[in-house]
Amino acid sequence: MKKFLFILLIGVVGGSMGNTSSEKKAVFAGGCFWCMQPVFDQKSGVVSTAVGYTGGKKENPTYEEVSTGKTGHIEAIEVTYDPSKVTYADLIETYWRTIDPTDQGGQFSDRGTQYKTAIFYRDEEEKRIALESKEKLAKSGMFKRPIATEIIEASPFYPAEGYHQKYYLKNFDHYERYKVGSGRAGFITRMWGKEKEVGK
Repeated sequence: MKKFLFILLIGVVGGSMGNTSSEKKAVFAGGCFWCMQPVFDQKSGVVSTAVGYTGGKKENPTYEEVSTGKTGHIEAIEVTYDPSKVTYADLIETYWRTIDPTDQGGQFSDRGTQYKTAIFYRDEEEKRIALESKEKLAKSGMFKRPIATEIIEASPFYPAEGYHQKYYLKNFDHYERYKVGSGRAGFITRMWGKEKEVGK
């Protein structure tokens, strides 16, 4: 009986670990992280998302610290996805459609290095895919200015405070006013067409 239970337990644990190991993570920076989350939450193949901070040296920085622009961190989103349902290249294509990749000083009304755009790669294959996608976008002729988005080796990602997570759901009216007022919504519509409505 004990041997049977032990084998059963190993089977359950092994199965769980297998499911977890099949998932991958991708990290993107695109200005205010509130505006990044709904786009990826709606993406087929995405398991979960979290907004936070990366690129700096201080562990577990706070929003107030990162907002000063002095910690070296960048507001970003960590996307957990199922590679059997969506590819890393597909996620990058979605990413381009959420930002102004030509802006070197931040994004829209948010200025400073903490709001710059970047793709964080975890291995050489991701780096290659990101660079090729960036080059393809540059050659597309969509933008008159050079593509400023950086391709950076990944560093520790620190989730932001709870009230920032899924902000577009918790404070929808304020989120919508911010997105329109910052200029992001209008830019995306001009460049890519009308966005899919949140929750649709």
